Amino acid sequence: MSVFADMRVLVVDDNATNLELIQQVLERAGYKHVVGTQDARGVAHLCDAGRPDLVLLDLHMPRFSGYEVMGEIRELMSEPESLPVLVVTADSTVEARHRVLSMGARGLITKPIDQAELLLRTHNLLHTRDLQHRLEQRNLILDQAVSERTAELEHARVESLTMLAAVGEYHDDDTGQHTQRVGQSAERVARALGLPGEFASLIRDAAPLHDIGKISIPRSLLQKPGALTPEERQIMMRHAEAGAQILSSASSPVLCLAAQIARSHHEHWDGGGYPDGLAGENIPLAARITAVGDVFDALTHERPYNLAWEIGRSLAHIKDRAGSQFDPRVVEAFLTLAPSELGCLDRDGLQLAALTDHRSSSAGLGPIPVGP
Repeated sequence: MSVFADMRVLVVDDNATNLELIQQVLERAGYKHVVGTQDARGVAHLCDAGRPDLVLLDLHMPRFSGYEVMGEIRELMSEPESLPVLVVTADSTVEARHRVLSMGARGLITKPIDQAELLLRTHNLLHTRDLQHRLEQRNLILDQAVSERTAELEHARVESLTMLAAVGEYHDDDTGQHTQRVGQSAERVARALGLPGEFASLIRDAAPLHDIGKISIPRSLLQKPGALTPEERQIMMRHAEAGAQILSSASSPVLCLAAQIARSHHEHWDGGGYPDGLAGENIPLAARITAVGDVFDALTHERPYNLAWEIGRSLAHIKDRAGSQFDPRVVEAFLTLAPSELGCLDRDGLQLAALTDHRSSSAGLGPIPVGP
């Protein structure tokens, strides 16, 4: 019995005697799944429905020739399916042989058939087909393994970035949620601006590192509840340059973008920010986007130096600073987002309490001047 007995063979011949003979030869050899048809026009349907592993095809049939059949199933005969077709014909001309081979047939045997040759050709073609299936299965397993490993590496990458961002916030935000909220709002603003999805995803991962330089600032200063002295403010401002320096040797796109953000997210649209006094579009776009989310999140969440503002007041503050502190286009995009997209809902889905009688700071640099 053939080792490929369970593979499927489709025999096509308009002559009932020839069809029965070929079927009997194959079945006696142990092939269990041999299907025969005299209807050449139905071959494409049979191939779609039964997915044979080999087609034995007569060439000259009165209503639909073997050439026409191969034309109909050409896509199945081509990669990646590569269905093998063996032509069985009484036409022994060189022209016929060349034509069927040029159309993708794997070979041609002539009638009257030599049963030994038929079985050998069938065995060899099914052996090749079996190897193809095994290779496909192996490739599927490898693809799955690669996908799983890629997912693991992506998880590790995101986890590492999250932990790195948490380092920067450790002295300033025990929950570590500020950095992640800023990253999420930065991504949403980028999408609202119509920026490419790749950039939006990149800024989502890079923005949480905006304050990584805070690890260079004494904790006592970061958590000081009152206003900073001019000297303390100068020390605090160093965190922007420190963050950029920490990330300066990075080569990955996300960390290079994070270095830009760390350095420039305290620059102001009108040139009044720090550390470089950049203005307008000279400020990197990612930093302009992150700056808005950073200030808004600092206003709406309580810190040792900062009581939370109500959302409406915080949004009004952001809007009032468009054109001075913030890029107007970024503010416009930011204001299209719902509060839930800006991290303004707690775990129970309730808006944070409105606390308006307070003193606030966008980055621990002392009170932000706000109108009544």
